Amino acid sequence: MTSTHCGKEAELARPIIIDTDPGIDDAVALLLAFASPEFDIKGVTVVSGNVALEHTVRNTLQVCELADRRDVPVYPGCTRPMLRDPVYGLFSGQGGLGKTELPPPTMTVRETHAVDYLVAALTDAARAGEPVTLCTLGPLTNVALALAHTPRIRDGIESIVMMAGAFRELGNRSISAEFNILVDPHAAHIVFEAGIPIVMLPLDVTHQAMATPARIDAIRAVGNPVTDVVADILTFWDRKDSKRFGGRGGPLHDPLVLDYLLAPEHYGSDEARVWVEHSSELLMGHTVADFWGKTGEKPNAKVVLKVDADAFFELLGRRLAKYARG
Repeated sequence: MTSTHCGKEAELARPIIIDTDPGIDDAVALLLAFASPEFDIKGVTVVSGNVALEHTVRNTLQVCELADRRDVPVYPGCTRPMLRDPVYGLFSGQGGLGKTELPPPTMTVRETHAVDYLVAALTDAARAGEPVTLCTLGPLTNVALALAHTPRIRDGIESIVMMAGAFRELGNRSISAEFNILVDPHAAHIVFEAGIPIVMLPLDVTHQAMATPARIDAIRAVGNPVTDVVADILTFWDRKDSKRFGGRGGPLHDPLVLDYLLAPEHYGSDEARVWVEHSSELLMGHTVADFWGKTGEKPNAKVVLKVDADAFFELLGRRLAKYARG
């Protein structure tokens, strides 16, 4: 795989920047993006989240090399939330990729900090009149700090498509908060109040996309080095919580961000005014939504609430099958 596009394909490719904290589901999301010529990946910015930054950076580089995408520039970002102590994930294992051991990366990160890169890249995008889609798969620290530093970069952002939040579904890391928002609720507050178009994929939709044993078996049956790794890490990802999820498997959160851009017909959504709780310790990181216009405030997000999970996994399998056999 390479990032080189030619002819009409190059003209149609959507420019994106991926902000991520790998993490098992982040790794699958990156592999889906790398296998999709519809994306012109300008860069990957990395943040602390599922594991500490040293691990999320290493995991990002390893996934780039697994996909043979050494051309993708990777920028290291924030080591901790803006105002709170770090919170790390519970389900990706100590190093972030379960028990899977990938070769040490030979790639190196760029010297530019992720926040500085975002400011420069989005400023350039605004000047050129070619706004970029931000795909955020982790805590919003990098993006919030870039916006706080240079608010005018909003003009370089077409939209932010994020895996974040929870509404009718309860939280996955606290009583009511989804992990990405809980880690840095102050950053999330800044992003949601920035006046940028937001598409939000909360737990309400991601919990519909379960990596069941049968779906993992179908990925493993493809039989290339990438699908072998994906099947292994998704097997580790199994929550073994039939009471909550109705069966075995783990919810495949972050890849839905890329699938939404590739196949929006897979999804159903509604608009809402969304706020992020950032002062109450009991409800820290809770996302509150006005779907019915009770507050009189205009919506600031498209909230995705339904997915055709079978169609998503079919597309994911087809894209992962594009990687070369060993």
